[in-house]
Amino acid sequence: MRFHILVVEDEKHLAVGIKYNLEADSYRVTIAEDGQTALRIMESVGDTVDLVILDLMLPGMSGYTVCERLRSAGRTLPILMLSARTLAEDRTRGFDVGANQYMSKPFELDELLSRVKNLLHTGNGHHATEAPKPPPPDLRQIEFGHVQVDFDTHECRAGDRDVRMTSKELRLLRYFVENPNRVISRAELLSEVWEMNGNLQTRAVDQFIARLRKIIEVDSGNPVHLLTVRDAGYRFVLNPEGKDEAEGG
Repeated sequence: MRFHILVVEDEKHLAVGIKYNLEADSYRVTIAEDGQTALRIMESVGDTVDLVILDLMLPGMSGYTVCERLRSAGRTLPILMLSARTLAEDRTRGFDVGANQYMSKPFELDELLSRVKNLLHTGNGHHATEAPKPPPPDLRQIEFGHVQVDFDTHECRAGDRDVRMTSKELRLLRYFVENPNRVISRAELLSEVWEMNGNLQTRAVDQFIARLRKIIEVDSGNPVHLLTVRDAGYRFVLNPEGKDEAEGG
């Protein structure tokens, strides 16, 4: 299907350049030069829009306000925020009002296109289709590689040693085991395991992944069970037979 992207950018040359390159990748593109126009477009044809590329510094209404109003109206489509401002508090505020990703100007076009593709094809676009997930099994124990885990008793054995795992580590591992071979984004892990806003900018997920690998992998630097999928998230493989080129530690 052809995804529809709304570009909200008051610098005309930049908006036209982004539109040209997105259309070259077969996306349908609409441009708005200010926040009010963007909101009117979303009110009239918002159900056809799959992603918003939103500049922060807009005339009359900031990108923060536009993003906040879209989220308040119940819009869950992915929002990629652009800004020449590089302070950490600007990025934090962007995520706080609901942006999924934040890019600083000037940016590399290839990176922008990669982020757009990632946001649209990891289940965030509301037109993206996924097979419904079956309910997870009543999982109590699991054995894979050199690891044995009892989720009821919180007992874990890796090779010939007993390992203490925290409740959060066990919950994270259980979620991966219940969703094998599926790419799981950081946002999904934050929502389902940490029960936090998936848009939150935090390193907690990566830190826990690193700790989990030290437990379940023979060589945590070269994982075979808990793989990183570039620009998308993580994938758990119960019985590895080889790693995809796009995956690694």
